[in-house]
Amino acid sequence: MLLKEAIEAMVFASQKPLTAKEIVVALRSALEDSDEEAVRALAKTKEAEAAAVLEELKIDYIQANRAFQLVEQASGWAIVTRPEYGVWVRQLYPESKPSRLSGPALETLAIIAYRQPITRADIEAIRGVAVDGVMQSLLDRSLVRIAGRADVPGRPLLYETSQVFMEHFGLRNLNELPNSDELRRVNLPTAPPTAAEVKKAAKTVTEPEFPLPSEAASTGAEPPVDAPTEGISEPSQAATETGGVSGETDFAQSPLSSSESSDS
Repeated sequence: MLLKEAIEAMVFASQKPLTAKEIVVALRSALEDSDEEAVRALAKTKEAEAAAVLEELKIDYIQANRAFQLVEQASGWAIVTRPEYGVWVRQLYPESKPSRLSGPALETLAIIAYRQPITRADIEAIRGVAVDGVMQSLLDRSLVRIAGRADVPGRPLLYETSQVFMEHFGLRNLNELPNSDELRRVNLPTAPPTAAEVKKAAKTVTEPEFPLPSEAASTGAEPPVDAPTEGISEPSQAATETGGVSGETDFAQSPLSSSESSDS
C-alpha cells in the first residue's frame, strides 16, 4: 500500500477538509487496528511528507483533467467538483440552492474582509448608510462573526470574517483576497469620535508647567528654550534692598512688541 493512495482515500472519504497534521495522526492511529507491515511503515510518515503528497495529488488531478480537483482551503485539503460543472451538480440538491447576497450585503462583507476587525460605526461611515439589517443577515449566514470589543469608550463590538467565509470563497488566508495589499492602504472614512471619547481625550491633555527664570536660577535648573529671558536686566541694588523694582530695568531688547509693552 502506497502513501499516496492512503492519503487520497482519507481525503475522499472525509466529510470535512483535512490538514497534513490530521492525516499524519490518522496514519499513526491505524496501528491500533492493524499490525501489518504496510501500516507500520506508513505510521512513520512525517507532516512534511504528507503535505508533499497532497501537492502531488493536486497536480495529478489537474493533469488528468478530471471533473473534480484537490484544493487547499483555510481548514485543510478537500476534493471538490470543478466550478464549471456546478450547474449540473446543483440539480441533485434542489433543497439546498444558495440564496444570493444583495448588493449592500456584498459591499458590507467586502469592507469587513479588507478592514477587519472593524466596528459597525466605521462600516456605516464608509457606506454612508445604516447597516443594522445587513449585518444581521451576514451574521445569520455565519459569514461574519464577533471578534471582541474595541478598546475605546463604549467598547463597541468588532466584526471579522468567519471560517465559513474563507471556505465559501476558497481562500486559505486573507492575503489571497484580490488586491489585498493595495486596498488595505486606501484611506477610508471612520466614525466621528463619540462624546465619551472626546471627554476622555480632554482629560489626558495637561498644560506643561515651566519654572520662571527667577525660580530656575534659584534651583539651578535651566529655563526652557522658548522662555523670553534675553534682554531682561537684573533689578538694581536699590530695588533689591527696598523690595521694589527699579525703573532702570531695560526692556529695549525684550521679545515683546512695542504695542504689547504699551498695553501692559
